Amino acid sequence: MRRDSRLSVALHVLLHMSEMDEAMTSERLGEMMDVNPVVLRRMLGGLRDAGIVAAEKGHGGGWSIEKDLQTVSLGDVFDAIGPANPFGIGHRDPNPRCPIERAVNRAVGEALEKAEEILRQRLCGVAVADVLKKAKRKKVS
Repeated sequence: MRRDSRLSVALHVLLHMSEMDEAMTSERLGEMMDVNPVVLRRMLGGLRDAGIVAAEKGHGGGWSIEKDLQTVSLGDVFDAIGPANPFGIGHRDPNPRCPIERAVNRAVGEALEKAEEILRQRLCGVAVADVLKKAKRKKVS
């Protein structure tokens, strides 16, 4: 099963961008991250719409951090990059006729809703800038 790594990629990109003194093109970021620039532009577009990054067109243009990353939570980034299914499990058939499968769907659905609620709370409780602080602390140690 393929994992959705967009949140990790978005955070990685944001943290590298936060350490740059200039705007970064999606091509340059793509090379750094080994990610297709088109995929990055789509992701960065969501971050731009959320006010987290800004885009400058033309010579010397590119993407730059717009918002203080101490005020941006991991949950903000998660929301900005678009819909995701954080868990790789789900219903076999969303509209089953079988009463047992309906009961299974209900039980699994309730558990997934609770897990997503807990995940969202945890993501919203961590600032993006704090991730960078921890990375630098580990690097120095």
